[in-house]
Amino acid sequence: MVELKTSREIDLLREAGRVVAEALAAVRERAAVGVTLTELDQVAARVIKRARATPAFLGYHPSWAPTPFPGVICASVNDAVVHGVPDRTRLADGDLVSIDCGAFVQGWCGDAAMSFIVGTPRPGDTDLIAATDAALERGIAATLPGNQLGDLGDAIGTPARKAGYGLLEYHGGHGVGRAMHEDPFVPNEGRAGRGYRLRPGLVIAIEPMLISGGTDEYVTEPDGWTLRTASGARAAHSEHTIAVTESGPIILTAL
Repeated sequence: MVELKTSREIDLLREAGRVVAEALAAVRERAAVGVTLTELDQVAARVIKRARATPAFLGYHPSWAPTPFPGVICASVNDAVVHGVPDRTRLADGDLVSIDCGAFVQGWCGDAAMSFIVGTPRPGDTDLIAATDAALERGIAATLPGNQLGDLGDAIGTPARKAGYGLLEYHGGHGVGRAMHEDPFVPNEGRAGRGYRLRPGLVIAIEPMLISGGTDEYVTEPDGWTLRTASGARAAHSEHTIAVTESGPIILTAL
């Protein structure tokens, strides 16, 4: 069931989103060659604790996962697309890093993700991140009352496909509110004019996950969480939590 939020509830979601934005900014500032993924996880944990918020990912245990998630952030590197478990892996020069973070404030959730390069970037990686960010921007621009979820999927996926990028199969965005994952599912591909119609009060996470080389397939690591591209191609992930309003979309996870 899709739950529309009141203006007061959207304000609380904005507070949660601000904590997530601050955590992501702190992680990006700390990321450098030689830093471990565990250290980045600790940075986010400190920001969330200082804000008296609660990590959304730590201990999260959906039905498909073999174990609860062990980190505050998802830290996915190079060919890992999403759900990477933060461990003692040290970042190397040229790594493409995707960080996903969520937090609860007074029972309301914010969820966002970003990708960046550590050290010297590869030109293809720079283009991939730019294309992923652009896909997110197109999705946000389409988040207008009266539009449909197919309009978002078309805006996100059609230009990405034309540019030669793959899209992580079976994955997309979702509703956000009292839970991190709520209805509706928000596709990264779709047909314009189809699907659930957007209304003021709807809050969703839009999260394109683009893969270089045009492939969509992935494999799951033995940890049961980390999703890697089946081809070994590199991937990027960009996400914001968005509120639909009469006056247009509001990004709840921006600083």
